[in-house]
Amino acid sequence: MMKKTGIAGLAAAGVFAGAASVEAYEPSVETVILADAETGQVLFEQNAENPLPPASMTKMMSEYLILEAVNEGEISWDDEIAVDDHLSALSHDRSLSNVMMRTDETYSVEELYESVAIYSANAATMALASHISGSEGSFVEKMNERGKEIGMGELLREAGAEQGEENLEEIAAMEQGDFQFVNSTGLPNHLLDGSQPEGTGEDEDNYMSARASATLAYHLINDYPEVLDTASIPEKTFREGTADEIHMQNWNWMLEGTQYSDLDYEYVDGLKTGYTEAAGFTFTGTAEKDDSRFVSVVMGADSEVHRFQETERVMEWAFENFEQMEVASEGEAVNSYETIPVVNGEEGEVGSEVAENLSVMIETGEEDLYSYEVELDEEKLTEDGELEAPVEAGEVIGHVTAEYNGDTELYFLNGIDEEKLSVEITASDSVERAGFFSLTMRNIGSFFSGLF
Repeated sequence: MMKKTGIAGLAAAGVFAGAASVEAYEPSVETVILADAETGQVLFEQNAENPLPPASMTKMMSEYLILEAVNEGEISWDDEIAVDDHLSALSHDRSLSNVMMRTDETYSVEELYESVAIYSANAATMALASHISGSEGSFVEKMNERGKEIGMGELLREAGAEQGEENLEEIAAMEQGDFQFVNSTGLPNHLLDGSQPEGTGEDEDNYMSARASATLAYHLINDYPEVLDTASIPEKTFREGTADEIHMQNWNWMLEGTQYSDLDYEYVDGLKTGYTEAAGFTFTGTAEKDDSRFVSVVMGADSEVHRFQETERVMEWAFENFEQMEVASEGEAVNSYETIPVVNGEEGEVGSEVAENLSVMIETGEEDLYSYEVELDEEKLTEDGELEAPVEAGEVIGHVTAEYNGDTELYFLNGIDEEKLSVEITASDSVERAGFFSLTMRNIGSFFSGLF
């Protein structure tokens, strides 16, 4: 691509409203991250690279793979699943979050998935994992593979191998690697009484940094937004009318309709809680208000209530101080490039237009720090900066990119780059190549005009 020119600041072009003062956000937890759910732009983070045991937030990856398997036709919501003696016994452990399952019954994928997304049911998660991959161990391998593919960062196990370390806790303390899945539930393996997934150790645990958790949440709600349809259900009854009936209260107490009305926050519609001694009370949340959606991860809260209170604090700060602003609109002409010269065409120029809306998350008070630039594809231009006919309507001829000119650098969640701040420029019309006679006459005209 060839950068052709800069364009005036967006505020000067009348895109943004006047600036206002921005109130600082001071976390009351050790670890927190906040990101824009549309672009993955990180808006705040503190200790977000430190991997900690995330407990049931691990299930976000299990939910991702369940929804992926359904969407790709590998399994159906109506599939019936039978459970073995081990899972049945585990499902009756009331010290863990579970719905009760029996060996003489079968359970649909849909009802087990709901128990995972709403009630964080552990044995149900394991049953779904085995149904999808044949065994929980194979499912865990897929969890780790998918984590790398979506950009969650480096695996602790692989980072440790490079350092010659064997103890994952030591690796995590040294902040080498970003995540590690050893089971589908988030339970420490030692609670599984020797029945941990094959390929993992009895003393191993899951790890995710806040940044890795936010990256996973970002992909979950963008790749499979239907996850929020279930994650936002405040309560539901499992196997209603049977001896195994369980009233499932969503562990996300910020949802309206749970028994903890003092924690209601109308904009939150997901996503997953967790607790471990190492990480404290944790919560990966997402909230939408007007045209903005954010993802946050809070770790190190000292109580169940604290993690929700802190989530509301960081979300309120975001909603008050950030706004999605449209830099360029789909179909509009590109400023200073309303037309582009065309050589050897039936017409001498062609219009340009923005292929899709381009929006950026702007912090109040920084409107004047944004500008945008136009880059035309130099492979499609002559030395004189003209397009060569023929040109097709809709043909990509360049990009419009939003740029931040402040003191700090814009950065994004793992695996997401600044391409999110760029959209294509296309030709608005077709320009056919001129015929032989027309081109010959033009060349003759150019020859004689050059003589005089």
